[in-house]
Amino acid sequence: MPLAGERQVDLDAGAAVSEQPAPAQELGADAVRRVWAAVEASTALATKAAYRSDWARFERWCHEQGQASLPAHPLTVAAYVTEAAGEQRPPKVGESGSGTRWRYSPATLARWVSSINQFHTAAGLDAPGRAEVVRRALAGIRRGRATPPARRAPLLLEDIRQLLETLRLAFHQWPAGVIARRDAALLLLGFATAARRSELVGLTVGDVAVHRVDGLHITVRKSKTDQEARGTVKAVPYGRDPQTCPPCAYTRWRQLLDTAADLSPAEQRRPVMAALFQQAGDPGVDGHVCRVDLPAPTDPTAPLFPTVHKTGALSGRGMSGQAVNEVLARRAAAAGYTDAQIAKLGGHSLRSGFVTEAFRQGADAHAIMRQTGHRNPTILETYAREHAPLVGNAVTKLGL
Repeated sequence: MPLAGERQVDLDAGAAVSEQPAPAQELGADAVRRVWAAVEASTALATKAAYRSDWARFERWCHEQGQASLPAHPLTVAAYVTEAAGEQRPPKVGESGSGTRWRYSPATLARWVSSINQFHTAAGLDAPGRAEVVRRALAGIRRGRATPPARRAPLLLEDIRQLLETLRLAFHQWPAGVIARRDAALLLLGFATAARRSELVGLTVGDVAVHRVDGLHITVRKSKTDQEARGTVKAVPYGRDPQTCPPCAYTRWRQLLDTAADLSPAEQRRPVMAALFQQAGDPGVDGHVCRVDLPAPTDPTAPLFPTVHKTGALSGRGMSGQAVNEVLARRAAAAGYTDAQIAKLGGHSLRSGFVTEAFRQGADAHAIMRQTGHRNPTILETYAREHAPLVGNAVTKLGL
């Protein structure tokens, strides 16, 4: 609840109208609502939810401290983040060691400041988090922690091969083969497109087009760096090895998707099982199956990677980003990875694996950015420095 004398601001459409100058007389109420609906659409739902949660926490703290939250003084914001920076988590049950476990990371504190700024600018006020005292407070917190960021370990091409080896054991089994086919396509397309996990699970059947020469043209309609959904096309070429050929994995998976289309889960069993076993008896030319003609999808809006029940039934609901993490963890465990290795894997491992493998194979930053969509080559240097430290390194010229 806002304190007495404070103005209440919400990021919902139309809520900020009262905080703005009155529109011209000829601008009707419907037009005003359309304007604020457009403003509302400029921010993703998840981002707005994070802003509101962060703002509610800041309001509670200000109320307890007897400080104004809107407008907030820069010193109030600096005191807020520095107090939170000193909080520690209690040790876990059975945890040994005396290492400090901070409750909030510097990144979380910086996000809080960003949320505070958003609510101030929405109310037509100066953003207190942009003041020098707040910037230096955050910089001091980061320097005091001096801990490297936790990064996902990359999955290189050899890692992908290992994971696929365990998948192949179930390719022609029922019902495990359905999930195995999906996971194989997920791994290879995720790796070859260098997609973020949100981009990967957001793909629909209609987003993939088979190109006679190039292989696959995959349209990513929206991404972290493309909130306006201008879209981009990523090409995935035909592979030399049928075991790691992304179009082959896509073809086998599409055949199962097409078979299950428009069928209820109860009706899918016989035809999908038959399609799965038919694939076992048709290795294709030189082991490849990617040159077959696929029909136009029945429903282009259907998710490319739906959830699959343990009975082999395909749903009409797409996988979540967390489900991608679980697939990688499950397949890595089956391939013999240790618990410590699995803990470092996640959906980003496919994207970072592409960048790392590309650097190791001699690709330059510009060529890598063509596929990843990065706008700044400096970011790619992080991958090269941490996961491909010998690439372009003079130490290899010493003749040791």
